[in-house]
Amino acid sequence: MAFNPIPLPNGSTIKNRIVKAAMEESMADVEHHCQPSEAMVKLYDAWGAGGSGLILSGHVMIDPLAMALAGDTLLAEDAGPQDDQVWRRLITKTKAHGAQFWLQINHPGRQVKKQAGIEAYGPSDVQVKMGRLSALFGKPIAMSEEKIQDIIHRFAYAARKAEELGADGVEVHAAHGYLISAFLSPLANVRTDRWGGSRENRARLLFDVLKAVRANVSPAFGVAVKINSSDFQKGGFDSEDLLWIVEQLNTMHIDFIEISGGNYESPAMAGSHMVMDEKTTQSSTTIREMYFFEAAKQVEQVATMPVVVTGGIRKRATLDAVVTSSDRLLAGVGTAIGLIPDLPNRWQRGEDPSPSTSPTWVLPKMLVSIASIAAVHWNMAATGGQGRGWQGVWPLIAFGWDQIRDAKQTKQYQRWAKGLVETRAKL
Repeated sequence: MAFNPIPLPNGSTIKNRIVKAAMEESMADVEHHCQPSEAMVKLYDAWGAGGSGLILSGHVMIDPLAMALAGDTLLAEDAGPQDDQVWRRLITKTKAHGAQFWLQINHPGRQVKKQAGIEAYGPSDVQVKMGRLSALFGKPIAMSEEKIQDIIHRFAYAARKAEELGADGVEVHAAHGYLISAFLSPLANVRTDRWGGSRENRARLLFDVLKAVRANVSPAFGVAVKINSSDFQKGGFDSEDLLWIVEQLNTMHIDFIEISGGNYESPAMAGSHMVMDEKTTQSSTTIREMYFFEAAKQVEQVATMPVVVTGGIRKRATLDAVVTSSDRLLAGVGTAIGLIPDLPNRWQRGEDPSPSTSPTWVLPKMLVSIASIAAVHWNMAATGGQGRGWQGVWPLIAFGWDQIRDAKQTKQYQRWAKGLVETRAKL
């Protein structure tokens, strides 16, 4: 069943039920205003040939002065000179083997590191709390009505531009503590106006963004949402909030919902909420690979559109467990495809390499998931021709390499972002 086609509400068909989940590449051409680099084109070419039915980009930023990482790509009217041809080449190569390619569009909100030298914005002035790592983030500025409307416009522009460039759809990122996710959270959003307080008010930004996006693209262009099953924080966004939102999304011409969870403060998307035991059976291990499977099944009972289960899938047995449970569930695979770009093709041939990153006992607990992500970054860069692949790279080495790369990209970003800051100050 994993390799059977599945139709979407917009009338298109995905060739199979494997979704290459969004992963932050940190491989943009920062000097040229964060457009895709040639290494990214090569990476996505490999993913496109790798057998996934739908490929989601890493999150694409929509404001040049709101970057989650300096190495992220950017689609914005005020981004400065950008080359549409490199975007078109990346999209064309990704789709050349029959996969659909969607851009995930996002605003980081308060989750912007202080070292970037730019102001962070959020629903309220509530700072990210990460224990000893909290100092990495500054206190955000509570967004004004004008700023909120600007963000809605930016999402709409990015979607319209994505369609113009040849993408098949966009996924609006409303998970992991980024801007829309923060508005949904009672912990990050303590506003008392029409954007905060009640569930309806906290969800207003998500709904207004989706309405603006849908109004700016054609009916055949795909629109999806990535949303948390829960923030995994007491008093935060929870499953009741999720199911209520899904009911509203049923009327908004959405083509699929992707279920994830957590944020920087509680990184459940990296599996931190799972309790692992070396004595677990194969069947229970399979269940634990599907971080958000139970939440996705709940959503599937309410949603009228397909649902994507993302988080931890790396074995063929886990893939099969997802797709055989419902004809409307798709399997989102991130880390495993980041390590082996043609994993779907290998699965279809009957292979089961079960890729995973190496464990670490050296780094503090808070840095373990960050180091694991760095190990995936290492291998994605290698696929793009920037080094040699090493699936089992030691997380400590990958972490150090990633930090050095980020520091270099941040300096490059600051050189041209400074001019944008000065320009906006004059307006």
